[in-house]
Amino acid sequence: MTREIDLGILFSRSGTYSLISEAKRTGALKAVAQVNADPALDIVLNPVERDPQGNIDAYAPLCEEILRDSGARHVIGCTTSWSRKEVIPALERMDGALWYPAPYEGFEASDRIVYAHACPNQHLLPLLDYAFAQFGRRSYLTGSNYIWGWEINRLAREIGSRTGGEVLGERYLPLGTTEVARIVDEIAALKPDFVLNQLIGKSQYAFLDAIAELRRSDPFFAEGHCPVLSCNLTECELGAIGPSAEGVISAGPWFRGLHPALPGNGGREDFGSSLEAAAHASVMTLAQLLNGAPGAEALSLSELLAQRRAAELGISPRTHHTRLPVAIAQVRAGAFVPLRTGAPVEADPYLTRERDPAPVPLRVVK
Repeated sequence: MTREIDLGILFSRSGTYSLISEAKRTGALKAVAQVNADPALDIVLNPVERDPQGNIDAYAPLCEEILRDSGARHVIGCTTSWSRKEVIPALERMDGALWYPAPYEGFEASDRIVYAHACPNQHLLPLLDYAFAQFGRRSYLTGSNYIWGWEINRLAREIGSRTGGEVLGERYLPLGTTEVARIVDEIAALKPDFVLNQLIGKSQYAFLDAIAELRRSDPFFAEGHCPVLSCNLTECELGAIGPSAEGVISAGPWFRGLHPALPGNGGREDFGSSLEAAAHASVMTLAQLLNGAPGAEALSLSELLAQRRAAELGISPRTHHTRLPVAIAQVRAGAFVPLRTGAPVEADPYLTRERDPAPVPLRVVK
C-alpha cells in the first residue's frame, strides 16, 4: 500500500541569498517528483512549502507552522547558519527534523539535523592546504557578519598560525550590503598572497566586481596573483556575478562535470550545483530510509539514522554528518574547472582527528 507523507520545504525565494536558496529548492522538488514517479517506492511525498523571503525572524515560525499544521516531521531547508540555528528550538518543540543542504562551519551536531553538505574538514582545510602550497601563507579574511563568516575565518586564522601563516587583515560586512570599497582598498594596500572570502549574496557580487576592477588597475593583482578563495561559491551564482568571478577558487563536494555526483543522488548528475545536488540527495536519502518501512516516518531522526541503510548512504549515526568527496575548482571562462579531487571523507565537525598537512589525498585533474 502506498503511503502519502508530508515533507516540509523551507527556502527563501527572495532576499540577498535567493539564488542559493532557489538552487536547493530546485533540487528538493526535483527529487520529490522523482520519488513520486518511481513505482518501486511505496511512498508518495507531498511538499508543504513555506517561504521566509530572506527574513531571519520568519524561519522559526514558518518551520513550526509546517510541523504543526501538516503531517510533516522532516523539513528540507535553510540556507544560512543563522537560519539553521533559529529553527532548532522549533524542531525540538514540534518533534521535527531538518535536512540542511548547505556548507557550514562545523562545531555542531544536533540530534534534530542531518548535515547534508560539507563541513570544514571537507572544504576549508583542503582549500587552505592547497592555497598555502600554491600561493603562500599571507592571507586576508573577509566575510558576511554572522556565524558562517566568523567561524570559518576563526578556523582559517588558527590553522594559519599553527603552520607559520600570517593574517594581514580581517573585515566583515552586514548581510546584503554592497559597500565594499574599504575592504578592497585595504587589500590593495596590504597585497596578501590570497583572499579567503566568506561574503554571501549581493555582498559577494559587489566585492568580486571591485576586485576585478583592482586587477585591471594594479599590476600586482593581475595574471592570477592574489586569488580569491571561497568555501561556498557554486555554479548557481556565476550567472549573477558574470566575468568578475573569473579566477575564483572554491572548494566543495561536487562541481559540474565531475563524476559521480553526491552520495544519495542515485546516479543522477544533471544538477546545476552542489547545493542543488545536496538538496536532491537529502530527499532521496530520506525516501530510501522510509521506503518499505511503514511507520518509519514517525521515528525520531536518531532512530531513523540508526538503520544500517543510513550508514550505507553515507550518514554518520553519531554526528548526523555526511561522508562526501572533496574537490577544488577554479572559475575559467565562466565555469568551474576542477583543479584537484579527492575520494569521499568522513565529516569531522569538531576537528577532533589528527591531521597531516594534507588531510585529503587529492589528485590533479588534467
